[in-house]
Amino acid sequence: MSTAASLPFQPLSAEFAQDPHPFYADLRAREGLTYFEDFDVWLAARFDDVSEIVMHEKMVRSMEHVASAEEIADQKRAGNWHDMPHHSRFVQFSLLDSDGDVHDRLRKQVFKLFTPVMVNNLRDDIQTYVDGLFDSLSDRQEIDFIEDLAAHVPGHIIGRILGVPDEDCPQLRIWSENIVQFFDIDRSDDRKELAERNTTEFYQYLQDLKAKREAAPEDDLLSVMIEAERHGHMNHDELFSTAMLILMAGHGSTIDVLGSGMHALLKFPGEMQRLRDDPTLMKTAVQEMFRYESPLPFFHRYCTKDVEICGQNYPKGTKFGVLYGSANRDPKQFPDADRFDVGRSPNWHIAFGRGAHFCLGNHLARLDMDIIFTTLLKRYRSVELAQETVTYKRGLSVRGPEALKIRLHPHQTV
Repeated sequence: MSTAASLPFQPLSAEFAQDPHPFYADLRAREGLTYFEDFDVWLAARFDDVSEIVMHEKMVRSMEHVASAEEIADQKRAGNWHDMPHHSRFVQFSLLDSDGDVHDRLRKQVFKLFTPVMVNNLRDDIQTYVDGLFDSLSDRQEIDFIEDLAAHVPGHIIGRILGVPDEDCPQLRIWSENIVQFFDIDRSDDRKELAERNTTEFYQYLQDLKAKREAAPEDDLLSVMIEAERHGHMNHDELFSTAMLILMAGHGSTIDVLGSGMHALLKFPGEMQRLRDDPTLMKTAVQEMFRYESPLPFFHRYCTKDVEICGQNYPKGTKFGVLYGSANRDPKQFPDADRFDVGRSPNWHIAFGRGAHFCLGNHLARLDMDIIFTTLLKRYRSVELAQETVTYKRGLSVRGPEALKIRLHPHQTV
């Protein structure tokens, strides 16, 4: 069991943003778990420790199982989570942060639309949309892969599943990013006001959209959820919380892993050539992108009872920080872990989580990536990095480049 007395762990620093993996390696080398005072959390960095925590029957995500209402209110005030009425109703509570029967009930209402079969039915629509994006960029030799391409796909596709008109999807990305930013370490009053205001605007938009679907249902997820509410399977707040979560989860993390995946291909040109030579490697390449730079590198759990875990005893209510980004670079689990290998197999990474909270949208995210990278490599004979330094986002809970300028060389036409 390690303390943070000499912990060189500064997840808001530019150095950590550029390359967190030396910091993760330091944590993995320490005995037991390491206490991080800024989050009042015990950090698990090794693959085996992270897996043991997320799969343990006494671990939950919600504080409701380990603290009284008064204690939760006190902790919210201490962390500046208080006085956020809409953020509290629709973001701080969600399918992601619920457990047990509540989590199972809510997940059941939307799960059927995210199965491999249902997601694969979207392949032609996604391909058509991606082809249109590339067509719109055909006269440009240099683009920002993030803003010009990656940022347009995930939100539009998940928006179509939910029932959001295409023209409204860009605004959803803005709301989503401004809401999610408050989950990281920096919870200043300005960031708090931004998150609450955007949650309120998001809620008002979804209220209007729900009213339209109640008057004229369509073949979309929002109409399915309205029926679930009518039959008592979810209440008013749960419907809007779930809709927001699906839209937010469909934006940021997939955009981030698209960006870091493209960056990895540029850093390892031999691996990009392997993909060109053997397109059947794309599925393993996408999985490797999630492992190599996990887009959601940090989550938490609370223990509901005293536990002996990872070789030590911890009291009820202890908060654990599971570092997926570190676990996925653990050399004891992944040979040559710091190498990007598009053919890596097996690749039992933990980027999608484990157990009850396994990522609902993992099939959709992987299909988006498969189509985007396959189309890119088919359309262009070579792709080059067009900026000297790629700057990554700061924070413990996100991992992705802020921008990624690339130079495109199309195939020669006769």
